[in-house]
Amino acid sequence: MAQPCSAVIIGVGPEQGLGATLATFFAGKGLHVFIAGRSEEKLQVIADNIRQAGGSATPVVADATLETEVAHLFNTVRRDGFAVDIAAYNVDSNIPSPLLKTDTDTFTQLWQQNCLGAFFFGKAAIHAMQERQQGTLFFTGATASLRAKPPFTAFAAAKAGLRALAQGMAREFSPQGIHVVHTVIDGVIDGERARRQFPDYVEAKGKEGLLQLEAIAETYWAIHRQHPSAWTHELDLRPFKEPF
Repeated sequence: MAQPCSAVIIGVGPEQGLGATLATFFAGKGLHVFIAGRSEEKLQVIADNIRQAGGSATPVVADATLETEVAHLFNTVRRDGFAVDIAAYNVDSNIPSPLLKTDTDTFTQLWQQNCLGAFFFGKAAIHAMQERQQGTLFFTGATASLRAKPPFTAFAAAKAGLRALAQGMAREFSPQGIHVVHTVIDGVIDGERARRQFPDYVEAKGKEGLLQLEAIAETYWAIHRQHPSAWTHELDLRPFKEPF
């Protein structure tokens, strides 16, 4: 008997955030979703919302930078009898800091959250997908994945590392039927974090100048549904008004 399929998403925070939107969208497509993040309260709210909409969800408190907690997340999936159809690493931590004012702790923290955690998560996801020789593994990148711009040099170093990790995994595991995808979010997402941290910028950009959460989720789903003869490894997403 075939195992039921699931999506595993880490980096789930506010309701109006990409992690929560991906979880809600995938649940709407019939997948059981395992949502992971550091806040039990936020996870429970999102899980309740998904259930109220007719989907199914399991919240798991996990810090992506701790290998034991990432292992616990995937052990929970296995224990509950689910196959992993989609796994998404959506942790995105950024701290603006001019280089000469960036201390070792800040640089290390950004690397751990944006790159090392992705290594832990990616390894665990690949292990879960290898038996069926199928599945899609998403790594959410940023403009900084491709170029460094002060005062975000430390963040860019971490995101560039994430991109290299995704490339290496794609080349190693695509022949095994596992689709590894790196998405460059080249712009500001219209979500809770942006509206809280820089409301004036959000106001100036307007809705058409920001990436809409549901639109990003639709793109992730379309990539997941690609035929293996025409897979996308890397794509960039930006509002049509965003210069590049």
